[in-house]
Amino acid sequence: MAISKAGRIATAVAAAALIGVAASACGPDDNNAGGSGSVKESSSKSASSAPEAKAPPAGNQLAKVPASVKGGVVTVGDPKAKHTVKVYEDPRCPFCKKFEEGGAQALVKPVTDGNVKIEYTLASFLDKNLGGSGSVNAVNALRASVEVGKFAEFHAGVFANQPEAETEDAYTPAFLLKIADKVEGLRGAAFDKAVTNGTYKKWVETAMKSFSDDGIQGTPTVLIDGKKVPGDGSAIYDKAEFAKVLKDAGISY
Repeated sequence: MAISKAGRIATAVAAAALIGVAASACGPDDNNAGGSGSVKESSSKSASSAPEAKAPPAGNQLAKVPASVKGGVVTVGDPKAKHTVKVYEDPRCPFCKKFEEGGAQALVKPVTDGNVKIEYTLASFLDKNLGGSGSVNAVNALRASVEVGKFAEFHAGVFANQPEAETEDAYTPAFLLKIADKVEGLRGAAFDKAVTNGTYKKWVETAMKSFSDDGIQGTPTVLIDGKKVPGDGSAIYDKAEFAKVLKDAGISY
C-alpha cells in the first residue's frame, strides 16, 4: 500500500504557527482531503475474523456527562460552560491517541465540574492518506454512540483499540461492534444497524467539512477558548503540563 508522506508529518511547523497544532501531528494531503470513503468491512477483516477488543480505561468519569451534536461537532459537557476546549481528531491518528491518554486527562475534572465543555470535530482524512475506511467507520460509530448516551466511553474505547500500525485499516464495523461490547449498555438494534449500515455517513462528511472550514491542518489540534496552546503545543501530550496550560487560561484543575 502506498503511503502519502503527508500522513506522517513529524513536525507541523506551518500549522503550529497558524493554529497551535502540536509539534507532532497527522495531516491531510491537501485542504480538500478525506472523508468520502464508504462505511464498509476491510477486505482483510470480516466479521468472523475481527480481533478481540480491549476494554476502555476503567472508571471513566465522563461517562455521566451529557454529549450533544450540533452541525459537525460533538460537545461533551454543559453547553453553557464558561470555557470551551476545541479538539480536532482523526481516529486513526496515533498522536490523537497520545493526547487522549495524556493531556486530555486533565480535562476530566473541569468538564465534570461544569467549568469546561469539549467540542470534538472528528475528521477522517487519514482514509484518503493511507487507504481504507477505518476513520469513516469509526466516526460514524462515534456519532451513533451519542444517541445511546455513551459517547465518552466509546470514544475512549476507540482510542484504546487503535492499532499500533497507523497503516492498518482496523476499524471495521465488526471490530467497532466488538469495542462497543466493552461499553455497558451501548449495543442494541439501532446502534448496531447504524454501525453496520453507515447510518451517519452524511454526518461524517459534515464533520470533515467542519474540520476543513475551520482551517485545521493537522490532528490533534487543541484550542482553549479559541486560542492556540502556547509554545510548540507538546504540552497536550502530558497531563500535568496540560493542566498548567489550562490553569494559565483561567481553568481551575
